[in-house]
Amino acid sequence: MSRKVVRSSKFRHVFGQAVKADQCYDDIRISQMTWDSNFCTVNPKFVAMIVDASGGGAFMVLPLSKTGRIDMSYPTVCGHTGPVLDIEFCPHNDNIIASGSEDCSVMIWEIPDGGLTSPLTVPVVKLDGHSKRVGILCWHPTAHNVLMSAGCDNVVILWNVARGESVVRIDSVHPDLIYSACWNQDGSQILTTCKDKTMRVLDPRKGTVLLEKEKTHEGSRPVRAVFLSDGKILTTGFSRMSERQVALWDPKNFAEPLCLQELDTGSGVLLPFYDPDTGVVYLCGKGESSIRYFEVTDEAPYVHYLSMYSSKESQKGIGCMPKRGLEVNKCEITRFYKLHERKCEPIVMTVPRKSDLFQEDLYPDTIGPEPSVEADEWFQGKDGQPILISLKDGFTATTKAKEFKVHKSLLKTTSASAGNQPDNSGEVQSLMKEVKDLKAAIEELTTRMKELESWRESK
Repeated sequence: MSRKVVRSSKFRHVFGQAVKADQCYDDIRISQMTWDSNFCTVNPKFVAMIVDASGGGAFMVLPLSKTGRIDMSYPTVCGHTGPVLDIEFCPHNDNIIASGSEDCSVMIWEIPDGGLTSPLTVPVVKLDGHSKRVGILCWHPTAHNVLMSAGCDNVVILWNVARGESVVRIDSVHPDLIYSACWNQDGSQILTTCKDKTMRVLDPRKGTVLLEKEKTHEGSRPVRAVFLSDGKILTTGFSRMSERQVALWDPKNFAEPLCLQELDTGSGVLLPFYDPDTGVVYLCGKGESSIRYFEVTDEAPYVHYLSMYSSKESQKGIGCMPKRGLEVNKCEITRFYKLHERKCEPIVMTVPRKSDLFQEDLYPDTIGPEPSVEADEWFQGKDGQPILISLKDGFTATTKAKEFKVHKSLLKTTSASAGNQPDNSGEVQSLMKEVKDLKAAIEELTTRMKELESWRESK
């Protein structure tokens, strides 16, 4: 009689747990737009989520510490004239966030430390180049101020944000709607999936196709794909019978997948979140109440099911905290920010360990906030590997000064060289002066009224 051997893995017992109610962000009207993006982005300073807005589009940016009930009058970022479809924080500066909208524009915003005190309507940079709505944004992992956007015009644009200009325009590769677009670990390749059922690996500077695979999944529903740290590709999609699937591909041999697993018959698109430090991939479906997670290894069958986190309420969107924002003394390996209809709920993924000491096997050196190459150098052909940091002594003290410096240089180069952007600062200042004058006139009128009233009483 043969005994079944259980595969040994330190992530076999990972479990998800929602935080207590007082640590959630309540009374937020999450956007009702039917668009398959995350609707949420998070970093060690802020959590941002797309919200319902009348007349135009808006998103809310909250300091992580501002938990509890959020006032209805809390200021939002509301400069778009159409609904916001995607938002993403810059990995090299926690105060910079990009947004893409139905108004065909991409805007870059600067969030002050401590959060907003008044509505933010004027972006640092406005990037115009798409002819239809912009639904996908992705910052370059290692190059400073390089942003990729993909729109419903089937065009991918690479922007030099500091100069406010599009440098590479990939408009002849995708014949139909682009479902997803992402970078590999050093940003030397782009991976896209398209409505024509083809997955493509592109050279980002030349805009040429390096590899392509037709019919990664037989079904006609949207396909998502992410690069893994070893260069392999993980995809989620649907079979011809509308069963949801997860597949692993080796770019050296696209003929057959290394692994293809059928999961269930759900209808929602599975959004993959890959953690390169642990090799764990999390699959979250919008409109569902569960998060599945798998471990990707070098041994067949390559993609190993670990477990599933389930809750009562379905998720409208989800954001994932970068590794440098986790609590390492609690053995926290991932933290998701799950959007409900009226709130945002953090979900902590933990490896159960008895010791409170730093667990080196769970936290190898991870990607830090420092870019390894500048935008101009990268567009000229220089690649840079991610600069890694240790989480043993925390990260906050080492990055504050650098962030301030990066933040300043971004603003300087933007204001100096984004000549093709409309400058609204003069209009804003004159408007503020008018408001100030109006306030002074109202105060003077109130004083006069009081004087008149007292004079009448004396008579």
